[in-house]
Amino acid sequence: MLLLSPTDIRHVFSMKDAIEADKLAFRLFSDGKTDVPLRTQIVSEKQNGTFLFMPAYAPDLDAAALKIINIFPNNIDKGLSSAPAQVLLVDGKTGYVNALLDGATVTQLRTGAASGVALDVLGRKDAKRGALIGTGGQAAAQLEAMLCVRELETVFVYDQNSERTRAFAEKMDQELKRYGTKILPAETSDEAISEADLIITVTPATSPVFDGSKVKAGATVSCVGSYQPHMQEMDPVILERSAKIYFDSQEAVLSEAGDILIPLEEGRITKKDFTGDIGDVLAGNIVGREQADEIIVFKTVGIGAQDLITAQKIYERAREAKIGTEWS
Repeated sequence: MLLLSPTDIRHVFSMKDAIEADKLAFRLFSDGKTDVPLRTQIVSEKQNGTFLFMPAYAPDLDAAALKIINIFPNNIDKGLSSAPAQVLLVDGKTGYVNALLDGATVTQLRTGAASGVALDVLGRKDAKRGALIGTGGQAAAQLEAMLCVRELETVFVYDQNSERTRAFAEKMDQELKRYGTKILPAETSDEAISEADLIITVTPATSPVFDGSKVKAGATVSCVGSYQPHMQEMDPVILERSAKIYFDSQEAVLSEAGDILIPLEEGRITKKDFTGDIGDVLAGNIVGREQADEIIVFKTVGIGAQDLITAQKIYERAREAKIGTEWS
């Protein structure tokens, strides 16, 4: 078994690689070529935590995977990660575990890449301004994915904590300087999104973090943060204004994402408003953007196929580069 640390993974795998891996994962998923049960959630009321188990199997790749990612917000007070995670990659021919990968790094890459896929496939080609709401553990990867798929002039970042917003913007402006995009802090979410062509929200909010009426025509919005029925970062107004609504997996979203479940329950949208899964756009089975002024929404909760394909591609690169630690 090969042990792959965050440094190992970053050494052999880029965000551009992750976006291509997610495109493959979404196509295989929509083509029915993966077995991806809905993730299992076990809530620990005692510790205010949630255990998440995400299995996946791809017969064509002779590979399976299990990601364990546990959400424990109180860890922050202990100086620990609030989302510890590992990915087990399994040989589909023998059932042996091929690799144990740092799950936080895999999650950051594949989750950022999901937005990258959506913005690449559905976003306007002439996009010049982006917006990112949220500066937590997933934010840096989301930002880089946005920069990977469009040559943006500016991205405005917003978080409820103004000091954290400024610090994050300054750090990202330096770390992602190679993309040639100016990363700037916004004082309000309105300022961040008002002229944005591409918008990503990645927060744990339980109420909307932006005003859907302020989103400009032609914008593409990727909402990443909500993964439980009570969580909602997306203003339902944007769903009412949107021309098309896409998902990573409609089944998964409708099992857990308050961003969609709450407006459905309120009658603000119906299932007839849904366009379909992003994998079907990639496969040419359904249309993507048709008009420059369409507002398009993508909602992702993450599916095991992303972890599987990303882990498999990282493993292959690591073997080629002789990177990682053998455990026998």
